[in-house]
Amino acid sequence: MRTIAEIMTEDCKTVGPKDTVRQAAIVMRDNDIGFVPVVEGSRLIGVVTDRDLVIRALAGDSSGATLVGDVLSTDVKTVSSDTSVDDAAELMAESQIRRLPVVDNGELRGVISIGDLAIREIFVNEAGEALSSISEHGLAH
Repeated sequence: MRTIAEIMTEDCKTVGPKDTVRQAAIVMRDNDIGFVPVVEGSRLIGVVTDRDLVIRALAGDSSGATLVGDVLSTDVKTVSSDTSVDDAAELMAESQIRRLPVVDNGELRGVISIGDLAIREIFVNEAGEALSSISEHGLAH
């Protein structure tokens, strides 16, 4: 059984709750990502997505000086590094999410994405269904 620890991205970019949404946007732009874990030290407290920045900050008439802590999502699904790849893929499918922070004892260890599953040729049916469902849902809006 392969575990998330074997395929997760360990060197993930992060921001803190006192960083500005502009700083988070720069991290996303410079690293070509749309999702950044928000940490205090190494403890995961939430995530911020490009959508969070647009909907909660820009559309909410906030400035680029708004703090990440004011727009982050705190209801975040996570997995531990010893979670099986199949279980993580199933969670992603059920929750219709593309990325999962990997957390052990409250500390961020990395991130796993549907792309990580696909690239490493262990793309299971559940992850494929999740990606398909997420893509179809996104087109409907």
